[in-house]
Amino acid sequence: MARISKYFDVKRDALGREYMEVYVDGIALLRLVMTNKGTAFTLDERVRLGLDGLLPPQVNTLEQQLARVYGGFCREPTPIARYQYLRALQERNEVLFYALLTRHLGEMLPIVYTPTVGEAVQQFNFLYQSARGVSLSPDNIGRARRVLASFPWEDVRMIVATDASAILGIGDQGYGGLAIPIGKLALYTAGGGVSPFHTMPVVLDVGTDRAELLDDPFYLGVRQRRLRDGAYFDFLDRFVDAVKNSCPRAVVQWEDLSKESAFSVLERYRKVLPSFNDDIQGTGAVALAGVVAACRLRGESIKDQSVVIHGAGAGGVGVAWAICQGMIRDGLTEEEALARIFVLDSKGLLAKDRPMEEYKRRFAQAPERIASWTRSGAAPSLLETIEGARATVLLGLSGQPGAFGEPVIKAMAANTARPVIFPLSNPTSASEALPEDILTWTGGRALVATGSPFAPVELDGKTIPVGQGNNAFIFPGLGFGTILSDAREITDGMVLAAAYALVDYTAEKHLDTGLVYPPVEELQEVSTRVAIAVIRAAFAEGVATSAKLDPASAEDHVKARFWQPRYLPFVRG
Repeated sequence: MARISKYFDVKRDALGREYMEVYVDGIALLRLVMTNKGTAFTLDERVRLGLDGLLPPQVNTLEQQLARVYGGFCREPTPIARYQYLRALQERNEVLFYALLTRHLGEMLPIVYTPTVGEAVQQFNFLYQSARGVSLSPDNIGRARRVLASFPWEDVRMIVATDASAILGIGDQGYGGLAIPIGKLALYTAGGGVSPFHTMPVVLDVGTDRAELLDDPFYLGVRQRRLRDGAYFDFLDRFVDAVKNSCPRAVVQWEDLSKESAFSVLERYRKVLPSFNDDIQGTGAVALAGVVAACRLRGESIKDQSVVIHGAGAGGVGVAWAICQGMIRDGLTEEEALARIFVLDSKGLLAKDRPMEEYKRRFAQAPERIASWTRSGAAPSLLETIEGARATVLLGLSGQPGAFGEPVIKAMAANTARPVIFPLSNPTSASEALPEDILTWTGGRALVATGSPFAPVELDGKTIPVGQGNNAFIFPGLGFGTILSDAREITDGMVLAAAYALVDYTAEKHLDTGLVYPPVEELQEVSTRVAIAVIRAAFAEGVATSAKLDPASAEDHVKARFWQPRYLPFVRG
């Protein structure tokens, strides 16, 4: 087994008990985030490791430290201040950070991830305090192998990489997009069981086209326009080559790439190394899971639905693909499924006789079928599509706040007794509608879920929970299952297995309460189920290469390797 780091390793004694063997001592132990136990170092460890007199006299337990740092978190006045508090803790003592995050996941997930992480991205140049992850740019991409080989973890298994061209609903954010891989990997660990000793956040700084960043004297990224076309893919080829050379067992999650490159990048590399695009496949899987759960709640099948998807970027087309696969699974042909899926971009409903990007074309409708729907423009509008298609499911991935106005919601309510309406755009400010408005305009009949967290809605004396269609229900388990199975590729079947594992979990635990997604507090349980399903799918599809794992024992394997934050005894190596 590969050593974790040149600074430390985790080993087992003759009785099978884990301990940390460290190769540095003194102040260096307190400055390395993975070896710093702070006041939890025992008196014996302090003497043996050169820490005597460098710490307060009191020896604290992890529980005592948790009480102290949680109190500090609660005293922070704003979400962004709380984000910065948690990031500072992560850069000081990573085990304590993950113990805190795991203990208060429901409260803190909106801080380390959407919606607060969007604000952190925008303020990255001012919030930056210490280095984390890998930065590749035109200045050093020629040395990419050496750069990755210099990373402190020697056995990287999970990489989240972004070029920051399409961050959430706020677009090109340049170097500040690094905050997204940092946040995602925090969820891989706190929610998905992936050891932080084996993760690597990466920003692919190919430039930015945002003028205010290029003109900002505090901007931390390269000051040039974005690489495009051949130069862009040459850059990514070098990165992928470096991953295969320096991190040969790593899984790569592509994150927040622009719609112009997301599909090309996915197809170019998905068979070169195990990789997936969370905006396409993760969003598609979590949306499919919510729609299938909603259909079960209504006693119906997804194959009988008419689905309108507002937004044709990476997320929207990824959702269209997943919904199509769900309908095929329930018995439709691909042609029949595509006839029930209606995708709109900024110009209106996709139709085969209008110009569009190639990745959208599969979901374009025959013009003769929709000719009578248009009253106001060249292509049917959202409202006209809902009325013409007799839509029963409406999914928002447009990033356009307020796009689902009262006429749109009431048109949905006129088509079916319990319309499924998911405004999924992130962050909260980009949501197509507020859950309270949707429920008010439908008299409480709609089944609602959102991309960012919203409080329950009080209506007519009832409290109606609002499920969160968070990709975090998919990507941690998908990545963990891929790692444990040593899959050489992440197949469509593995992605769909993740989606249906989420459906089954929700149906078992929460469907009778009206929720179509579980609470985020249950993320570890969900991720365990997802990882088990992904492992079994990897073996069934012939892409798993692990000789240590029998898919029949996948549940025990996942649970035994699910990383938990705890302090280990230290031994000087």
